[in-house]
Amino acid sequence: MIIGEALQSARPLLNPVANLPNLEAQLLLCEVLGVERSYLLAHPEQPLTPEQQAQYTALVRRRAVGEPLPYILGRRAFYDREFTVTPSVLIPRPETELLLEQALIHVQARPDAHVVDVGTGSGALAVTLAALHPQARVYATDISPVALEIARHNAARHQAAVTFYEGDLLLPLVEQHIQVEVVMANLPYVASDEVPQLAVSQYEPLLALDGGGDGLDIIRRLLNQIPQVCTPGALVLLEIGAEQGEAALALVQEKLTPQQAEIFKDYADLNRIVRVIV
Repeated sequence: MIIGEALQSARPLLNPVANLPNLEAQLLLCEVLGVERSYLLAHPEQPLTPEQQAQYTALVRRRAVGEPLPYILGRRAFYDREFTVTPSVLIPRPETELLLEQALIHVQARPDAHVVDVGTGSGALAVTLAALHPQARVYATDISPVALEIARHNAARHQAAVTFYEGDLLLPLVEQHIQVEVVMANLPYVASDEVPQLAVSQYEPLLALDGGGDGLDIIRRLLNQIPQVCTPGALVLLEIGAEQGEAALALVQEKLTPQQAEIFKDYADLNRIVRVIV
């Protein structure tokens, strides 16, 4: 089998699960051959060895049954860099870049700000901010020690100075008497009874998806901890579900009595980020 035939045979299998089956077919073959996409386009007549063909078939089958492409490849692009991901961490989403952008705007005017990424997962938020603003003091917490291993790896990969703490939400900072000017949090916000209905729940960690009865249980607990950690005028950024805007704002008003609280919409014009000045 040659490269062109391999790609052609993969597309019908990927059509049901991939938005861009041609692209995914190419990316999987690039992974097998260790080449760039341009090489595939320039050499469609190159034959595959039996070993390469078998490896490609195995990867295509994994994707065809719904396994997310980033887990198969072991990496995911986020903002301006690439992150190692495994099934131990949530796959970074483009929508979360909106949260990062708000944090970057805030830190631009306060280069030495103390910032925390709560429930860091792969470390995408903390590592990107620390890499772009090396003067900032960046912390990251997660309750999962396995996730923290991935986040530490990504910090080392991008030479980003991040201090990691294992623990529940902001409690590690409370225990260390650390105060911050920025809180970033992409926490689980899916209601428990909705989690099994999500295709991603078969592969992504439930710890990163299940937000309790109304999807806001963990965010509610975080808001209770904010006054112990945030300095006056601190920025709090929360990612939420598309239907949670009104409820999330009500929670913020109840728990924090903020100076300012507003909702930012994502690329699909859906409620996605709560921006709060405490």
